[in-house]
Amino acid sequence: MNPEITKLSNGLTVVTDPMPQLQSAMLGVWVDTGSRNETRAVMGVSHMLEHMAFKGTETRSARDLAEEIEAVGGYLNAYTSREQTAFHARVLKDDVPLGIDLLADILVHPTYEQGELERERQVVLQEIGQAADTPDDIVFDHLQSVSYPDQPIGWPILGSFETVTGFKRDDLHAYAHSNYRAGSMTFVASGAVSHDAIVKLVSEKFAGLRSGETPAPLPARFVGGDIRAEEDLEQAHITYALPGIASSDPDFYAAQVYVTALGGGMSSRLFQEARERRGLCYAISAFSQSTRDGGMIGIYTGTGETEAAEISAVIAGEMEKLAAGATDAEVARAKAQMKSGLLMGLERPGQRAEQIASQLFAYGRVLTIEELIARLDAVDAAAVRAFGTRMLEAAVPAIAAVGPVGRLEDYETFARRFGTARTLRAADLPTLKLRQVGESHGSAEALAKVE
Repeated sequence: MNPEITKLSNGLTVVTDPMPQLQSAMLGVWVDTGSRNETRAVMGVSHMLEHMAFKGTETRSARDLAEEIEAVGGYLNAYTSREQTAFHARVLKDDVPLGIDLLADILVHPTYEQGELERERQVVLQEIGQAADTPDDIVFDHLQSVSYPDQPIGWPILGSFETVTGFKRDDLHAYAHSNYRAGSMTFVASGAVSHDAIVKLVSEKFAGLRSGETPAPLPARFVGGDIRAEEDLEQAHITYALPGIASSDPDFYAAQVYVTALGGGMSSRLFQEARERRGLCYAISAFSQSTRDGGMIGIYTGTGETEAAEISAVIAGEMEKLAAGATDAEVARAKAQMKSGLLMGLERPGQRAEQIASQLFAYGRVLTIEELIARLDAVDAAAVRAFGTRMLEAAVPAIAAVGPVGRLEDYETFARRFGTARTLRAADLPTLKLRQVGESHGSAEALAKVE
């Protein structure tokens, strides 16, 4: 990648990443605001705004937007995460001006018409209901809530039935006015694009954006604890988490290698021990979720009611074994997986644009491929062991489980294997009980973003 960057007079950052061999382009606007910027009264408003952006502007109806983009064979889409909201268009190179015009229209001239709000409210409520009926989806919302209780970053991205039902048009306008600011937006064009042409078009079409920056969200504080929802399911869906690190942390790549070696593929420790050797589960994986000021290292597994009694001890044991004895061979395998994923992703303009935007938010600049590879290559087994030890000694863990969880190891036993919990009394360990299984709704994948 060799991106060019221009900052417009209103504060909007414009980045182009030319891929002249392509016949198409990915265009996107990343807004530095997400569900962690919300207040409890409007929980889910970021996601609702994402939906409503496509429901009409001052000059186009929702149908007009759909027909114009599909008339040229392109598509418009968006997603909301805890820290950003993204809007993007994929078009052929001759239709780049149209793609930019449509993105600008939905972001600069939305109407949030009341009738459309009422219809889209029902769509989002259906989305919330669908997520609640999907145990391997909703368990991640429970994990987020128990890891960050009573904090915006711990709330479901979709909001709740109560908040979504209560949204008014003024709520959307107020949130957009405060958070959709040019100084906290990045426009990225990757593919068959020219920097000068893109800057000219974006300068014209996005001139109406409000200047300034999005207010900073409240700091995140990982607390940990236990939340379990007993449900009549075939499998128990169980997630575990420990405090992770920020996306700008010097140990970021060591963390990624640790997670990959732990549960990132068929050769990983968890897959080999829990599935291949013991037959305890069909699915098991580890993930790293980093934010601007923290994050989590997590594990997900789906297992039977009987096998759930053994799975926690196996997971904790493999985490400790990796921290104590990560080998050169498994670290090399993990790095090879990550490197191939990175380089293969560079063949797709969508992934390139996503990577550029995430790096600008994390580092304030775009890292070269050579720099990324060098950072990854610099991670050795000693660094992985050091990170694993740092993580295991950090704080109290979190567990969230849905399904037949009665035989799952109790929280106190699991927690005492880690960090400060080893010295805490049972009464001091945090616990969050579900008041009612249906009260916590939303969708949060490991990557923590929803469309």
